Amino acid sequence: MAQKPSIPKGTRDFSPTEMARRNYIFDTIKTVFQDFGYQPIETPAMENLSTLMGKYGEEGDRLLFKILNSGDFLKQVKPEDIAENRLGTVTKSVSEKGLRYDLTVPFARFVVQHRNDITFPFKRYQIQPVWRADRPQKGRYREFFQCDVDVIGSDSLLNEVELIRMIDAIFVKLKMPVLIKINNRKLLSGMAGVVGADDKLTDITTAIDKLDKIGVEKVYD
Repeated sequence: MAQKPSIPKGTRDFSPTEMARRNYIFDTIKTVFQDFGYQPIETPAMENLSTLMGKYGEEGDRLLFKILNSGDFLKQVKPEDIAENRLGTVTKSVSEKGLRYDLTVPFARFVVQHRNDITFPFKRYQIQPVWRADRPQKGRYREFFQCDVDVIGSDSLLNEVELIRMIDAIFVKLKMPVLIKINNRKLLSGMAGVVGADDKLTDITTAIDKLDKIGVEKVYD
């Protein structure tokens, strides 16, 4: 009996009905972004690991999907590295690229690479899938879409006000009542400084982000 086809855990198929609904939401979001003068960009699904690694903290690096080099990907691997379980060194030998973990790091790479072609302040939006080698669970997938909107090249607080106005306008168009909460990274940086953990800011923010998702006890673990 032929094996029933399946898809990798943490991924989804989308039916025509689901696609129509998703496209309506995405089109609504894009319309609002464009009304406020934001421009779309796209970046490749894969980036060089040299671009991705070290940007998300230790846990984020572990959740990166690495892509094996083409051809004989083992030719650069040294037997002693395998024997001594030097996983980091082996990974660098067999993989030079990975699937993007988010849209922020690729955007930073885009700005640096194309800085001579960009007019600042640069207002961009990006809606594309990202991938994380996380344990699949309800509401948590390995492949999902992110929606990013940013202004770079200006430190005016008016940009922050504009972002809030855009969020509000989107939900008004979608006829969804929401409560918009505002946070400031400077507060988190200050808290990290008070407890003497300035170098642990990424770990602290990751833990706080997970509080509502997995609960206090699992964050402690």
